[in-house]
Amino acid sequence: MKRFVKDILAQLDYSLYRAGIRSCPVKVHTIEETIEELIHTDKSMVRFGDGEITMIRGRSLSFQQTEEEITEGLKRLLSYQHENMIVGIPEIFGDLSIYRKESRQFWKDHLLFGRKVYEKYCNPARVYYNSYITRFYYPIEDKSRCGAWIERIRQIWKDKDVVVVEGERTHNGVGNDLLDTAGSVERIIGPSEQAFCKVDEMLECCKEYSKDRLFLLSLGIAAKFLAEKLFLEGYRVIDIGNLDMEYEWYLRRAKSKEAIEKHAVIGEEANRKAGYDAYLAQIRKRVVI
Repeated sequence: MKRFVKDILAQLDYSLYRAGIRSCPVKVHTIEETIEELIHTDKSMVRFGDGEITMIRGRSLSFQQTEEEITEGLKRLLSYQHENMIVGIPEIFGDLSIYRKESRQFWKDHLLFGRKVYEKYCNPARVYYNSYITRFYYPIEDKSRCGAWIERIRQIWKDKDVVVVEGERTHNGVGNDLLDTAGSVERIIGPSEQAFCKVDEMLECCKEYSKDRLFLLSLGIAAKFLAEKLFLEGYRVIDIGNLDMEYEWYLRRAKSKEAIEKHAVIGEEANRKAGYDAYLAQIRKRVVI
């Protein structure tokens, strides 16, 4: 009953905005515009999804406990303060028909409680970029453009020397060609959970690289803070979130959210047993709790 009532209220709230009875000042570029911005400029990107908004509202996530430093930092990052570090948020403030049915309902429910966060902390002078470049497949109703999107996304790091900073379960590009366009790939492995407390240690590992490297971050909430710190040090950084998982679902033409086998592979012995020797050879640093 609680879920039913919530869905009804969320639909009513959404309808009021769609009818123009209420207005929302937040503007978001399309997926295509966001991809092309990252291809044709050297801008960095930090991205927000429902999890970050949940933490701004003071609630913890399964992989990261909230604390005031995180909450206040996310509010500041959402305000889009840096010209060359673009901020991505979901394109959910207008027509939701681009998304599949369950995703439409999810975002209506999300906006019922989260819209005030966007309205309070988003900068009305900015047009935000689209965080759905990292969620380009599963939530999308019409998947005819997904192939073109991912091919363009892979051009962002074409011929670039890439450093991937990720959790030990993530395995970006392992078993697929997501990163094959890069000139080279090295990795820094961080904690899969509660990684925020290790941001400064990971920063020091990253700073051992020259500033011609492109950093791709896949480290949950911690990625937002590491991205800004690296950006301010003069590095280019892109928060890619769950892009690899979406790519796996795209390659499998998944109809539902399937478990990805490599996410269960932890530790050097298990990775060797799985045949991930090339992945292990790319690892330069490990930061553990």
